[in-house]
Amino acid sequence: MTLRLAVALLSAFGVTVFIGHFLVPYLGRIKAGQMIREDGPTWHAGKAGTPTLGGLMFIAAVLLVSLAANWNDIRKGDLSTLYVLIFGILFASVGFFDDYEKLKNHRNKGLGGWQKLFLQMVVSAIFLLAMRANGHMDNVLRIPFTKATITLHPVLYSLLGMFIITGCVNAVNITDGVDGLATGVSIPIEVSYIVVALLMQKPGVGVIAAALLGAMLGFLVYNFHPAKCFMGDTGSLFLGWMICALALALDYPLLLVPMCFVYICETMSDIIQVSYFKLTHGKRVFKMAPIHHHFEMCGWSELKIFTVFSTVSALFALLAWWGAKLSL
Repeated sequence: MTLRLAVALLSAFGVTVFIGHFLVPYLGRIKAGQMIREDGPTWHAGKAGTPTLGGLMFIAAVLLVSLAANWNDIRKGDLSTLYVLIFGILFASVGFFDDYEKLKNHRNKGLGGWQKLFLQMVVSAIFLLAMRANGHMDNVLRIPFTKATITLHPVLYSLLGMFIITGCVNAVNITDGVDGLATGVSIPIEVSYIVVALLMQKPGVGVIAAALLGAMLGFLVYNFHPAKCFMGDTGSLFLGWMICALALALDYPLLLVPMCFVYICETMSDIIQVSYFKLTHGKRVFKMAPIHHHFEMCGWSELKIFTVFSTVSALFALLAWWGAKLSL
């Protein structure tokens, strides 16, 4: 099993780096450059034109390696990993349409917020129905760090699942605002997933986590500061989905609470900023939201933000593993 995971990790790393070698210059030639937010940090203006849609390289790697590594299990009727990958393509497609609109209109605004949310909720609902119909999901919530469980009504469980999926996907999208940040924060999460999957004796999930880890390490070759390319919404929605879907495939959605601490902080900082701004008619809690921009305004370099946020993510990923171990 360890060999299978190692092969998946190394293969995904190699495939990502290989595809990126051709994809990054191609995106530059077709002028698929990032549009910078007008209300974003002024010093990010220099990033304008950096190729986006780089997420295509790690999406392809994860799909190819995960399908190859789990093919025997899929043939035997274990469709849980196949569902994770299929619906990952659907989330990536939503992100691609958003990126396409931005590139076509030459502005940092693609699909409307409500349009993206609606599409994400539809895809989430179909995934949860498919997993339930094939016996890969029950209505029992495991509580990290305890042996306690909570049994929910199927409808309530599904609604909670949709909320968790859309929240996680958009949290990763929000975090992807500094070179390598979403990539670096995700890497320790994927390591923790590998260990938890082995602990729960779900090797198929572990293989996908290993493939995602290798792909993220490969993407970091091009996304580390100064970034040669960005993942775009295509990549961030796929990445957010995969992080969330792995917890759902383990049938342990509450594991996302400690696992995604950094992503939760990013989202909450944005919600707090917007809400406080509206309530006080113009006052702000942070210098800029989401919170990684606040630290930029405080003088932190992108490299320092990457290092600190990734380290915090690693500590909470370790905490999530411990919480899972205590509950099983």
